[in-house]
Amino acid sequence: MKGIIFTEFLELVEEKFGLTMVDQIINQSELESGGAYTSIGTYDFSEMLQLLTNLSQNTSIPADDLLMVFSEHLFAGLTKSHPDLVKHYKDPMDLLASIEGHIHVEVQKIYPDAQLPTFEIVDKSDNRLEMIYKSDKGLYMLGKGLMQQTFKVFGQEAEITCEKLKEDGTEVKFIVIR
Repeated sequence: MKGIIFTEFLELVEEKFGLTMVDQIINQSELESGGAYTSIGTYDFSEMLQLLTNLSQNTSIPADDLLMVFSEHLFAGLTKSHPDLVKHYKDPMDLLASIEGHIHVEVQKIYPDAQLPTFEIVDKSDNRLEMIYKSDKGLYMLGKGLMQQTFKVFGQEAEITCEKLKEDGTEVKFIVIR
């Protein structure tokens, strides 16, 4: 997993819960990296799971809820660092429909070893988008949150539902209705 995800996550933890919490979740985790991350580095996904799990346990906030909060923070950080990815689009549905064919292509140029989820478009119209998310990491709630942030940036609203196709969340159907 790319280091930018770790650095943004720890930045969020510091902003919302304080530096003491950052130290606490790092110390509670068995991290090969020692908890020292750079945005361009690559780290084992198990480290993110440990940090997220420990934050959830220490705050009594479910991991899925933390991922939704993190998605807002991450979206802001990514659009600040790479504003052209969003500015290229005039409609949030078009942006979401282009995740696989454009957004992830551009991300791979910046981070060639990034392991990204896949989004297969099943059905698309002006006001409805159905896609299948696949990732061995099962962070579909982060994906849902990023989709919600996309609509907020465009000043629009949408209902985004998800249906687990695999119980572990590694395959999920998203239905977006504007």
